[in-house]
Amino acid sequence: MAHILITGCNGQLGNEMQLQAKSNPQHSYFFTDIDELDITDEQAIDRFVTDNQVDIIVNCAAYTAVDKAEDNETLCTLLNSTAPGYLARAIEKRGGQFVQISTDYVFDGTAHTPYTETVATCPNSVYGRTKLDGELNAQRECSRTMIVRTAWLYSAFGNNFVKTMMRLGKERTELGVVFDQIGTPTYARDLAAVIMTAINRGIVPGIYHFSNEGAVSWYDFTKAIHRIAGITTCHVRPLHTDEYPAKAPRPAFSVLDKTKIKQTYDIEVPYWEESLRECIMALQ
Repeated sequence: MAHILITGCNGQLGNEMQLQAKSNPQHSYFFTDIDELDITDEQAIDRFVTDNQVDIIVNCAAYTAVDKAEDNETLCTLLNSTAPGYLARAIEKRGGQFVQISTDYVFDGTAHTPYTETVATCPNSVYGRTKLDGELNAQRECSRTMIVRTAWLYSAFGNNFVKTMMRLGKERTELGVVFDQIGTPTYARDLAAVIMTAINRGIVPGIYHFSNEGAVSWYDFTKAIHRIAGITTCHVRPLHTDEYPAKAPRPAFSVLDKTKIKQTYDIEVPYWEESLRECIMALQ
């Protein structure tokens, strides 16, 4: 049995980790968000980890507003870079393990083949840079750190692309979505299940990539969302990236290679459309 601290418990992944906890009662859990534990307060973290004899921290907390990050670099740095270092340092003192969630934005998206964990990082946004710094801080402060990079996260919880496209599909007769950015959606439930598998089978420190299988553009993803949700009254038209200006640059190609995590933990990764269907059924 392990005492597991899950930060950012009100977010998409944090909520899914709470569901995982229900089916894994062999562990004890502490679910915290800003009201229960301020992860930018190093002393508060130390007290919490020591008082509750925490063995494993899964950090699901982050500043994820990619465009707003360009104007809020100080706060973004505090949450994405500094805080993981605090958490990692606290759990290292206990001889415990740390799981840090990271992102495809640590790459600039100029590749044409799926990114492996050994490809050199090259973020080109504040969000990407701070998340990469968070990885480095976590690994420096805790020798038993597992980094999981993911992409295009969605779930039945919180705000995300799937829920937005379903809402807009019902509200509008036409919608423009970029077709020249390619990646792989990740159902947060699948990511949470993999994290729990790693905990149960024994965390192997290192960097891992996880998303669902396959590759798709945002345009094709939207078409699939509408098809599965039975939305037929909205015409979705393809846009070039430069037709949809954003403050922070988006990776044109951010497909992640999952070979390492599949082999290390002996898992099968669901195809993105199967997981999308599961999420939409849950929403409906």
